Amino acid sequence: MEMEKIILICFVVYTCMLFGVMWLTSRKAGNDAFFRGNRKSPWPVVAYGMLGASLSGVTFMSVPGGVYYGGFTYMPLVLGYVVGYAVIATVLLPLYYKLNLTSIYSYLEQRFGVASERTGALFFIISRLLGSALRMYLVVFVLYEFVFKAWGIPFWVPAVVFIALILLYTFRGGLKTIVWTDMLQTTFLLLAAAVTVVAILREMDLSLGGLMAKASEQGLTRVFETDITHSKYYWKQILSGAFITITMTGLDQDMMQKNLSCKTLRAAQKNVLTSSLLFVVVNLLFLCLGAALIYYAQATGFELAIDGDGLVIGDKIFPSVAFSLSGFTAVVFVLGMVAAGYSSADGTLTALTTTFCYDFLHFDPSNEGDQRRQTKIRKLTHVVFALLYLLVIIAFRPFHTQSLIDTLFDIAGFTYGPLLGMYTFGLFTRRVVHDRWVPLVCVVCPVVSYVLKVNSVAWLGGYRFGFEILLVNGLLTFFGLLIASRREEAR
Repeated sequence: MEMEKIILICFVVYTCMLFGVMWLTSRKAGNDAFFRGNRKSPWPVVAYGMLGASLSGVTFMSVPGGVYYGGFTYMPLVLGYVVGYAVIATVLLPLYYKLNLTSIYSYLEQRFGVASERTGALFFIISRLLGSALRMYLVVFVLYEFVFKAWGIPFWVPAVVFIALILLYTFRGGLKTIVWTDMLQTTFLLLAAAVTVVAILREMDLSLGGLMAKASEQGLTRVFETDITHSKYYWKQILSGAFITITMTGLDQDMMQKNLSCKTLRAAQKNVLTSSLLFVVVNLLFLCLGAALIYYAQATGFELAIDGDGLVIGDKIFPSVAFSLSGFTAVVFVLGMVAAGYSSADGTLTALTTTFCYDFLHFDPSNEGDQRRQTKIRKLTHVVFALLYLLVIIAFRPFHTQSLIDTLFDIAGFTYGPLLGMYTFGLFTRRVVHDRWVPLVCVVCPVVSYVLKVNSVAWLGGYRFGFEILLVNGLLTFFGLLIASRREEAR
């Protein structure tokens, strides 16, 4: 049987497994189950499932591929994540549980006003819609290149199929379903990485330690970039990692909605702290995978895919080698990619729907007589966001060249910066902001940050901004809100 057909069969079987989970979890699921998982999610399940949601197709592809140019310099960023998760567990989660929030941006309405709430929600929607769609794009891109392209199927067809399937299995159960499907998807994602490493070790007749030693000789395992002007200088990476986690997890409705589905604050805190430690181990696994892939290519003369400028395409390293090793590694790789794509998109669609319904339409869950109307609106909103998601995936096709992970963090730096500034100002000052000025502040500051990043080499003596542009953006927003505020006791 042709490899493409085997892969297609495995994809169908895996999708059927997800729909089986959906059927079991979505029975008698109402709006509370969709938005909050009935606040009954077991924290170990959420912690394990969040690995898949956090890693996504970008980590699955771009972290191993990034080793080609950057070695293990991604690792300091991961260490910063641990600091960020600690802040989330001790500062943000107690706030969210105290206020009994469904959408975390409702805090901004209580602290500043409706304009601030909608501004924060809009920045999340833009950032998540773009970021998550690009993560899903990478999955569709790889499957198209290695499976569907051989059949002459256009790129948009697998994109439509993926989004339609995700829409179907999240349509009823929402968060209640996603908590359990994420657990399944994390398993397949990690299995793909582990199986590929083992296959390479057998092919090269090496132990893991022996392979890492040889990779180190090639400079593939360098962890710390010590050039302070470099965008991946290790202290910048650690600091950026902490704030990326605070913003992209702690101030992100998608990630926090799963945490808020836990039974108690203590359970949610256990979930976050456990996830942070697991995240270090898993990212180290993917970096080791990258070193193994690249050393294998160098040792065997395997030709890596290059772009028009002759540069190796990092996002194609993993699939190229996986498909060349054996049919088994190819199938496992595809299942891992599918799992990464599903886990990235399903929670995002639910979170986008939640944010729009609660922060723009101000759903009232206590109004039992209005539940039928709210359910209709929720389902329509879910479909609209799925269509927007699809449009972003298709529109990005001509612009994909190198690794997407830097592109995603660039987007995050400009869209999550205002959220960082708003929450910091709200939590650590007692000043009252003029609510109507908040949207202007939150638009101007990312623009100024972008101009600064583009011109930093000329203006700052060769300094190049990396992910820390997020901090600059947040700081500018903080001072912008300070100017637009007055000395009064906050509400």
